[in-house]
Amino acid sequence: MENQQNTAHRATKEKKKHTGERNPKAFAFANPGRLAKSAARSHDIKEKRLHVPQIDRIPEEPPPRLVTIVGPPGVGKTTLLKSLVKRYAKETLSEPQGPITVVTSKKQRLTFVECPNELEAMVDMSKVADIVLLMIDGNFGFEMETMEFLNILASSGMPGNVFGILTHLDLFRKPQTLKDAKKRLKNRFWSELYQGAHLFYLSGVINGRYPDREIHNLSRFISVMKNPRPLVWRNSHPYTVIDSFRDVTHPTKIEEDSKCDRTIVLSGYLRGTNFAAQGQRVHIPGLGDFSISAMESLPDPCPTPYMDQVVAKATGKTGRKRLDEREKKLHAPMSDKSGLKIDGDTIYITREKGFNFDADGSDDERGEGEELIVNLQGERKLLGETEEGIRLFGGGSTIKALPEEENTGRKQQRSARFVEREPESDDEDLVDDEGFVSGDEAQSDEQTEITDAKLGKAFRKPNDKADEDVAFADSDSDLGSLSGDELDDEEDSDDEDASSGEDGAVRWKTNMLETAKKLHNQKRSYRTGDLAKLMYDEALTPTEVLARWKGEVEEAEEEDIEDSDDETFFKKSGREKEEEHYEDRSIPKLDYEALETKWSIDENLEILRRRFATADLLHGKPSKHDGSDDEHDEDDEDDEEENEDDEGDGVFEDLENPQEDKPDDIEAEREKNARRKEELKLRFEEEDREGFNNDKANARREGGVDAEEFGEDDWYDAQKAQIQKQLDINKAEFDALDENQRVSVEGFRAGMYAKIVIENVASEFVTRFNPRMPIIVGGLSATEDRFGFVQVRIKRHRWHKKILKTNDPLIFSMGWRRFQTMPVYSISDSRTRNRMLKYTPEHMHCFGTFYGPLIAPNSGFSCYQSFSSKNPGFRIAATGTVLNVDESTEIVKKLKLTGTPYKIFKNTAFIKDMFTTSLEIAKFEGASIKTVSGVRGQIKRALSKPEGHFRATFEDKILISDIVFLRAWYPIKPHRFYNPVTNLIGWEGMRLTGEVRRDQNIPTPQQKNSLYKPVERAARHFNPLRVPRALAAELPYKSQIVQNKKQSKETYMQKRAVVLGGEEKKARDLMQKIMTVRNEKVAKRRAAKEAKRVVYRKKVAENEEMRGEREKKEKQEYWRKEGKKRRADPSEGGGGKRRK
Repeated sequence: MENQQNTAHRATKEKKKHTGERNPKAFAFANPGRLAKSAARSHDIKEKRLHVPQIDRIPEEPPPRLVTIVGPPGVGKTTLLKSLVKRYAKETLSEPQGPITVVTSKKQRLTFVECPNELEAMVDMSKVADIVLLMIDGNFGFEMETMEFLNILASSGMPGNVFGILTHLDLFRKPQTLKDAKKRLKNRFWSELYQGAHLFYLSGVINGRYPDREIHNLSRFISVMKNPRPLVWRNSHPYTVIDSFRDVTHPTKIEEDSKCDRTIVLSGYLRGTNFAAQGQRVHIPGLGDFSISAMESLPDPCPTPYMDQVVAKATGKTGRKRLDEREKKLHAPMSDKSGLKIDGDTIYITREKGFNFDADGSDDERGEGEELIVNLQGERKLLGETEEGIRLFGGGSTIKALPEEENTGRKQQRSARFVEREPESDDEDLVDDEGFVSGDEAQSDEQTEITDAKLGKAFRKPNDKADEDVAFADSDSDLGSLSGDELDDEEDSDDEDASSGEDGAVRWKTNMLETAKKLHNQKRSYRTGDLAKLMYDEALTPTEVLARWKGEVEEAEEEDIEDSDDETFFKKSGREKEEEHYEDRSIPKLDYEALETKWSIDENLEILRRRFATADLLHGKPSKHDGSDDEHDEDDEDDEEENEDDEGDGVFEDLENPQEDKPDDIEAEREKNARRKEELKLRFEEEDREGFNNDKANARREGGVDAEEFGEDDWYDAQKAQIQKQLDINKAEFDALDENQRVSVEGFRAGMYAKIVIENVASEFVTRFNPRMPIIVGGLSATEDRFGFVQVRIKRHRWHKKILKTNDPLIFSMGWRRFQTMPVYSISDSRTRNRMLKYTPEHMHCFGTFYGPLIAPNSGFSCYQSFSSKNPGFRIAATGTVLNVDESTEIVKKLKLTGTPYKIFKNTAFIKDMFTTSLEIAKFEGASIKTVSGVRGQIKRALSKPEGHFRATFEDKILISDIVFLRAWYPIKPHRFYNPVTNLIGWEGMRLTGEVRRDQNIPTPQQKNSLYKPVERAARHFNPLRVPRALAAELPYKSQIVQNKKQSKETYMQKRAVVLGGEEKKARDLMQKIMTVRNEKVAKRRAAKEAKRVVYRKKVAENEEMRGEREKKEKQEYWRKEGKKRRADPSEGGGGKRRK
């Protein structure tokens, strides 16, 4: 035991010290598969939120959101409109018509439009509606109009905000029935739109309106909604919804011809993109295509408090800071607002309690219309007439009597007065608006009275008193702004004296007489605004523009308002005529010595040089030619080629001193090209300082090496930042322009309230005008004004009863237009040709080609056979999208030509009755033909003698009874038929042939070849089988043909005859009589039993029907109870194996 030696223990492992690094094993995922699924799901959710960055065209002052109230008749649309207007504007409209605009918050307005129960109006409103209030009768359920409008929205572009509103819920007596109806309608509404669509409930009507709490909840929800993603069509087209209409045709033209073309004025808020300033082509659905003859922006009739504050800040007037009851505005020109309704040139004033013409007797507030009629009829006096006399101007003297003179009145045409200037003035130029490019922009809102005293010294008569106080207009556009170095001291003194009161007085009103005298004698300064204004004047030529801008031509001489030799509008002084030859008056006086000193510095010259497109940006890089003239001294051909591409590439060419040197080697040419590319690159980087178009940004867009520098979110933000940068650049450039110039360049922006004048409108539009029908003016692009063949992918709607037939007239709603055309349906045949279809497929898309206005591909459309409400079924016939547009089509129709052989050789046959001339045969030489039995062949040559016969070869010998087929394709061209739907002036579309015959009681003609006839087939007689004797002798015994010879003598059975005897004949006769009597009794007995069986069978059938109904009810009751049990027990799940 003592000598025993144990083996040594193994050394213990040393524990690693914790270094603070993350242990990957401690943070491993327990279920990698579930991790991958959750990561994929989160990534999908993230991707769904990302869209292609779209340009935000919403202006700073957006147009009102268009809220459309849609529903079948009798569902409560007008009641809801009255309730919402009362909620927002605190005014009651007894008969709301047309668009109604209300202010809802500090920066938001809403325009409510009640969509009438006309399919044309529903189609038009689906293209412009921002918010849709879909009204549903809760007691009745979904009606056909509701489903039609939802499908129209899906085809034209579903807006982001569609809400359902259930009405007539007070007709439910039991709460449980109401709850079940709400649940059923909500599920049906969700299946039509999307899961989670908002559905509001309006219980009943109280005092002609819905309950205030329910309307308050609905209005709160509408007001706080965000702007959804704009639709592509609305984001690329200008449009407006008209809220007022006037006929401005001259009355004499209407008197001469009551059906003459009218000139109308349409007003409304502009939406979408910008309207062109001139020559904008528009389409009015239901009226046709027009060109806008004149367009003008009007003051906003329903401004938001935010814009009021902006205007107040600009004009110096204080504005209110909150939207209280007094500032809640309502703009409803076609409705009876406050008892006043304007319908064209007619004004209706209504009041339920009658009128009280005592202006001081009534204490309650009057409406606008009542106040107007009281003021008109209260006093029967002339305009300006008072008890003492007539006062023409407020604050002026009263004229009691006119002096009686013999020579009263003007004897000659009125002429302009001369402007007499002071002799000591240094310069006699006209006053110009220095601070405003356009004088019209700075006009005051309130027109002040104009007197001789307010016109100032320039237009005063020589005998007027000069010591009278001079009053000037309330805007600085009449005097010019305070600018110039000589007026700096004057401005500083004005700043100290001016006061910022609530009346909006500004500093220029102090010392106005001295300021006007100084500004009156100033020389006209150089301004770009004048040149831009003249450039956009189409009445002037470029030469006249330059002459007028330089001051070489006086405006009074050009305009020549009064054709009189003795008087002109302006007179030049002698001193100005002398200075006219000395110096251009539009060029300011400059200190040329200071300019010479400034531009003698190299640094300033370098800054100026880099602003030119032909600057050499490679200063420090040496080159063989060093930008000299030798770089362009090449052959004439090379000069012509380079001059086309070298525009602005940084190289100069001295045309006065041409040289004959040419580059001797290729290296010099390469170096020159490399130098040009580097210059262009430097210039491009100089322009793109933000880095949106540099190499890294381009590589990121193209997916190059540096594409992974940013993550996905960073890339998305970079794209949006690039779009926002361009928008900021555009906004900064346009803000620097005058309003008239901006309209000329940019057009009429969205958000403006504009007046559109359209000429040559049919008189029926005025006579049949209905304010309830919406009027939309949609702008057209240049492409949409052209016509051609449009190919679409179309599918018959599953709820439409009839299939569609080729060349039957169909109404398309595509873009702004609604028109009738004749489509040709086709399908792709093995991707080789478009084969025409006579009818549309049952449950499948097909191609459709028709003649109409061109439109952008991928635009949705819907089709209708008729807009009439007499059709009880679903009126949307088909929907689809545009594939492409072209001027030509390639649609073919299958054509089978038949012929019969009349002479057959081994593999060759002569065919007749397929063609009529040898020319037709020559076109089909080499074509494949086929017989009924399947033998294939080919057409060879035409025969000389029988015209129309040809020789053909086959792969086998054919029979004389075979029929030969030739399959050919015949090109089909759609009809060039385009009939716009002009329902606003009366329209009747093309009818089907069957409809015309039915309306006019014309019988259907029967074609002889189209009648069904009994098929008469002749019996075929086949020859008997004849076997040669030699072959029959060699046949085996079983296969031998046995033929019996005819017997020459008759047999015993043929020869014998049966003759009845006397007793046997009597017995047979008796038995025959007995059997006849018996058969008659049996027939009567059978008929009686059959009558009893009919009654029995009827009774059995009734019992069977009653039992079936009882079993059906029991089955439904059982499964209803069983379903409740299963829904109540969530622990039970289906799909598992049943335990044994």
